[in-house]
Amino acid sequence: MYDSDKADRAVNFFQLYLHHTTGQWYGKPFQLLNWQEDLIRKIYGTVRNDGTRQYRRVFVFIAKKNGKSELASGISLFSLFADLEPSAEVYSSAGDREQASIVFNTAVKMIQMNKKLMKRSKIRESTKRISVPKTKSTYKVLSSETGTKHGLNPHTSIIDEVHVVSRELFEVLTQGAGAARRQPLIFMITTAGMDKNSICYEEYNYAKKVRDGIVHDDSYLPVIFEMDEKDDWKNEKNWYKANPSLGHTIAIEGMRAEFRMAMERPSLINTFRQLRLNQWVTSHSKWLSIELWEECQDIYTLEEFKGEVCYAGLDLSSTTDITAFVALFRQEISGHYHYFIYQKFWCPEENIEFRSRKDKVPYELWVKKGYLKTTEGNAVDQKFIEKEVIEFGERFQLKQLNIDRWNSSQLIQNLQNEGVEIAGFGQGFASMSTPSKEFEVLVLQNRIHHDGNPVLRWMVDNVTIRQDPAGNIKPDKSKSTEKIDGVVACIMALDGWIRQANGPSVYEKEGIKTVEF
Repeated sequence: MYDSDKADRAVNFFQLYLHHTTGQWYGKPFQLLNWQEDLIRKIYGTVRNDGTRQYRRVFVFIAKKNGKSELASGISLFSLFADLEPSAEVYSSAGDREQASIVFNTAVKMIQMNKKLMKRSKIRESTKRISVPKTKSTYKVLSSETGTKHGLNPHTSIIDEVHVVSRELFEVLTQGAGAARRQPLIFMITTAGMDKNSICYEEYNYAKKVRDGIVHDDSYLPVIFEMDEKDDWKNEKNWYKANPSLGHTIAIEGMRAEFRMAMERPSLINTFRQLRLNQWVTSHSKWLSIELWEECQDIYTLEEFKGEVCYAGLDLSSTTDITAFVALFRQEISGHYHYFIYQKFWCPEENIEFRSRKDKVPYELWVKKGYLKTTEGNAVDQKFIEKEVIEFGERFQLKQLNIDRWNSSQLIQNLQNEGVEIAGFGQGFASMSTPSKEFEVLVLQNRIHHDGNPVLRWMVDNVTIRQDPAGNIKPDKSKSTEKIDGVVACIMALDGWIRQANGPSVYEKEGIKTVEF
């Protein structure tokens, strides 16, 4: 049943005691938007026969920038100050302590903006703790480590961004926690993720079943803002389904700008759809527009750069794959650095005719035209590559050659003995993300120049990227449609120029070695 007095009390707490902490609404009373007020009224106004809350678990599925952190902070403060629970324990948690602290830090700002709340509480920001001495209630931030979380007795648990929360932490916070409380509340709020094997996707599916009446659970409140599967995500009229605050905390002009950018940069499409449209996406997406790549084609010869400085990348094959060597020369044009690509590709000679038919890729034609070289046998001859790299280094100032550490120890040693400066280059996010993002920008700005080599063009069109939850990207060989070795080598070469200009990389500063022999 519905108790309007209890619902009004919760709504009034927001509007009388809390203030917005960011943006154009900074310092103004927390006037709940329609969807927020409806949610608060359902949580606190829907009660059982004994007067306690009906809803004990709330799952809010909503796109970013809809004011979810401030809403979660408000709920945590109502639980701490006004929910009439003696010795209340309130916790906020997320995938990591920094994310969990967002709700806490917002709550602290809200307290500091209200003299009455400030007078009643003690804030220890260093330990992420708020206490209310009169009621012996506390609010703490929980880190991602789960070992010390058993035995908690929360009155309210705020779980932010469930899609990056580990299964272990989620279960500790939801299974049996707060069993000794009269009306415990688990408030989950999240945007869609990329992993359909996650605890978040399981919770999302459960929430939909409760919403659709497939599962009966009157203690569970599902609040899902998303487009229907048949909806066209490119039609902005559908964006409002996932963004109930669009036009309020979110400007439609900003959404349109991000949409246009995503359409120009395919690597951003999944990010836009996940974060802005609240759609479950894979961590893989098509990367570069082949039309933009073709616009970067230029006329130049290698001889124009004789004696000039360059950095290079070498992506070695295993057996039948293509080995790629890419050198990047740099010139300043109209106040901006432009990069010119020199590439060389090798593959095993054996079975090339069979592989051309099997893969439906014109390897034979590329060999005849000189775009692809072959080495004898069924695997690329590293000694042949070693010889060509040394000859290249004699004609140009090869400052550094970045090489994938895998299967290259002997080649590295031989090249170093010949005076070639070598750096081992990992294929993880730490190494690949920065130069990958820079490479994408260079293509967009027509500041990367290539000679139209069809092998490299084919590889550019093949590339699929993988993105981690932090927004780092890297080319994904396992998910790309075909070979991408030339693009990987180009990114490795670009990293040399980036580090030459900026000094040690972020991952080097953090103690992650990039040269390991």
